Amino acid sequence: MGNLASTFVGQGKFDEAEKLLIQVLDLCTKLLGLEHPDTLTNMNNLAFTFSKQGNLEEAEKLNKQVLNLRTKLVGPEHSDTLVSMANLAFTFSAKGRYEEAEKLNMQVVNQRTKLLGPQHPNTLISMNDLAVNLSQQGKFEEAEKLNMQVLDLRRNLLGPEHPHTLDSMNMLALTFSKQRNFEEAEKLNKQVLNLRQKVEGPEHPNTLRNMNNLALNLSEQGKFEEAEKLNTQVLNLCTKLLGPQHPDTLVSMSNLAVNFLAQGKFEENEKLNLQVLNLRRKLLGTEHPDTLTSMSNLALTFSKQGNFDKAEKLNMQVLNLRTKLLGSEHPDTLVSMNNLAFTFSEQGKFEEAERLNMQVLNLHRKSLGPEHPDTLASMSSLALTFSKQGKFEKAERLNMQVLNLCQKLLGPEHPDTLASMNNLAITFSEQGKFEEAERLHFHLLNVHTHQSL
Repeated sequence: MGNLASTFVGQGKFDEAEKLLIQVLDLCTKLLGLEHPDTLTNMNNLAFTFSKQGNLEEAEKLNKQVLNLRTKLVGPEHSDTLVSMANLAFTFSAKGRYEEAEKLNMQVVNQRTKLLGPQHPNTLISMNDLAVNLSQQGKFEEAEKLNMQVLDLRRNLLGPEHPHTLDSMNMLALTFSKQRNFEEAEKLNKQVLNLRQKVEGPEHPNTLRNMNNLALNLSEQGKFEEAEKLNTQVLNLCTKLLGPQHPDTLVSMSNLAVNFLAQGKFEENEKLNLQVLNLRRKLLGTEHPDTLTSMSNLALTFSKQGNFDKAEKLNMQVLNLRTKLLGSEHPDTLVSMNNLAFTFSEQGKFEEAERLNMQVLNLHRKSLGPEHPDTLASMSSLALTFSKQGKFEKAERLNMQVLNLCQKLLGPEHPDTLASMNNLAITFSEQGKFEEAERLHFHLLNVHTHQSL
């Protein structure tokens, strides 16, 4: 029954998996007792299924139970206990509780380094998990350093073509993208894709995921036609190999829809978004995180088409559901607040937009700190809302703060720094400060000219 449940999870049939796992857990508890290793393993599997369904409260509850029981029965340094700690850290991250996740991930890394050595596969997995967590908090330099460490060790220990080595290259490419170092990310993504095709075959799920990653990277650089070609390939292969309703197929459809939106192909985009949303509602339910993401994507489509009433209605639904399911401070909830604020702003509802922008900024500062990329993005959004209301002095002050922080954290020629400089130049122009605006525009022109040489 447990093996069948694993098969269901692999197929994305989480409801069937949950029913089976609950039966297995009940039988194990009755026949073997609550503290038997097999019972704890099944509790762990059920927690994982809850996570996949977006039922994070139940996942956390079970993960904590397993961790406490394993700590009591086999001790805090046992390999099974460390697995439970890593699982709980993953659940914390999914709930946006990044500091708690980092603390647990650090414990696992330290314990595995001590017990297994710095080069053991499980130690490297823990380092990788910690790198992901650091990246989620905007600690990109630390994440990159860890990613590089893991990649170098895996190359030396496993060879340059081992799947785990390719996983590390993929994670490093993602970190590069988060830092907007798109050229390096593209270079790595292409290497990984070529090696995956050679080692695992052109239709392996890992190969398809890397094609998706490369397509996203190309889109981020404005190479939309190349990205669309890859997205279409992935969607066709996923549909053929996994079926039209598999979660990976729906992710591929969603990615292609995003690409259509970036190219202004609104009809194609809306059609795909509606397909994905309807399938996710049917397969996952109306409150699953993936369903809410699809609703959010469709709302963005409506906004781009100028259909702001529909966009507002959908954004409001997503915000209410995320607040209910994840809490008011979860990163996904804050994304929804920001999206709704943007819709309000586009409708000329500037007071409502400003109020929401302020909320998001304050929550980002509280949960992520004043220098996190999401905090800086919130400051920029609020500055734009100020500008639309003619509050140019407030907008200038905020844009100046963002520019100074970007220069300090990212360097003078980083894309986000240049975008912040452009925002400030626009604010200067809106106030009639043409000399200051011209000086910034000339600087931007010189940087772009230098970068294109």
